[in-house]
Amino acid sequence: MNSAVFILEQAAEKYGDKTAVKDENTSITYAQLRDKSRRIGTCLQSHLPKIRGQVSPVVILMKKSVEAVIAFMGVLYSGNPYVPLDYEIPPSRLDKVLENLNPSFIITDEAGKNNFKADAQALVFSEIVETKTNEAAINEVLENVTDTEPIYVMYTSGSTGTPKGVVIPHNGVIDYAYWVRDTFNITPSEVMGSQAPFYFDNSVLDIYGAFASGATLVLMPNVLFQFPAKIPEYINETGITFVFFVPTVMINIANCGVLADVNMPLLKKVLFCGEEMPTKQLNIWRKHMPDALYANLYGPTEITDVCTYYIVDRDFDNTESLPIGKPCKNMNAIILTDENKLAKTAEQGELCILGTGLSVGYWGAKELTDKVFVQNPTNTNYNEPMYKTGDLVYMGEDGLLRFVGRKDSQIKLRGNRIELGDIESAVKNIENVENACVIFDAEAQEIVVFIQSATSITLHQLKRKLMEQIPKYMVPSRVKIMDKLPLTPNDKIDRVKLKGLINHG
Repeated sequence: MNSAVFILEQAAEKYGDKTAVKDENTSITYAQLRDKSRRIGTCLQSHLPKIRGQVSPVVILMKKSVEAVIAFMGVLYSGNPYVPLDYEIPPSRLDKVLENLNPSFIITDEAGKNNFKADAQALVFSEIVETKTNEAAINEVLENVTDTEPIYVMYTSGSTGTPKGVVIPHNGVIDYAYWVRDTFNITPSEVMGSQAPFYFDNSVLDIYGAFASGATLVLMPNVLFQFPAKIPEYINETGITFVFFVPTVMINIANCGVLADVNMPLLKKVLFCGEEMPTKQLNIWRKHMPDALYANLYGPTEITDVCTYYIVDRDFDNTESLPIGKPCKNMNAIILTDENKLAKTAEQGELCILGTGLSVGYWGAKELTDKVFVQNPTNTNYNEPMYKTGDLVYMGEDGLLRFVGRKDSQIKLRGNRIELGDIESAVKNIENVENACVIFDAEAQEIVVFIQSATSITLHQLKRKLMEQIPKYMVPSRVKIMDKLPLTPNDKIDRVKLKGLINHG
């Protein structure tokens, strides 16, 4: 098995008549998913002849839906990687992604084909899914796929204002899918609720964990998460037994008090990842749903979704922090000091990740790739690449990893990894902005922007301008206008002083 699409092939053979994926409007069986995806693959092959060792990424610009999943698998059947993008991505940001990626084709819907300016050809999903399948051509291409080739490219925030395309290989997803299935005992009777957008790598667990198990994947509607008190009711109505949430969702559900009123007897597995999960809200979940399994997962986009995990096995005080646990199968984690030495127990250092789940780098950005994907300095015997996460951690006496913070200005907010410099770059592009500094207020979980300008700029005006450049989840929630930003003695913006100006009163 070199291509991860064989996970779908096996599921279609074993569970052909079983519902594979469903959304608000439709559902599809495993056999139907396989058939429609092969049709897409055939169409793409006619446009993108596969040359051994070469791939042509195909952008998927579609709403989260059954059709989008078909498109992903269809691209894999063509022997190429897919690139999921936010359907509502600002045009300027989309242009940057397309400039970096230079794709030949973009699969979208009738409305979406007019939303971009690029040399890439728009393929309308409803048209290409009617292509007659060429089974022989599909099978020949799949025989030549190597498991080190890219399965997808996922774009994340860049500190320079330019998004970075993280390239993940097939072997990373294959290993991960079966690790998820086995670790969390996912069976064909499981109904998995998918919260994550497809351009967020948590969706990799949803899709491939379900396929590897023959489970049913329910695509939860985005609007639902604006009303956390309604989520338990939805879970009951759809029979969901397994969820993988960002902690913000769990926090909002716990804070609205609905867990005391609505029982979720079918929900037995609750996984979370993307930011720190406060034990205060986790304890509310565990109080009202004591029989469920809870697991804290960790992993940057440069890994195949997750590289460490901790299954909650004891009570925690509200002031304690959860461990991020231990490495997943075929992954390894080492902690390095500033001197590139292995940290001792309880000694803080940078978390570095190794193993099959490792990205092969950033698309079209060799210099940046070489900066963070480096040789393991503790291994002088053979080539062993690792990823420097920039996260500060330490190993506890219990052998579990614990997260401390970031080495730089990168943050995670509501499950999204964000470079503050990316936001600053966008703010500085706005008319009348002379300088800007973005601060993350960890206590309030808010992004605050300090702007140097002689002209008054309201928060509403700022948001309107920024949403033309960056996704909504990156837009600051507070703004402060200053005549001049404070500087350090070496003429850098004094971020410490600005952080002290944030008022929580």
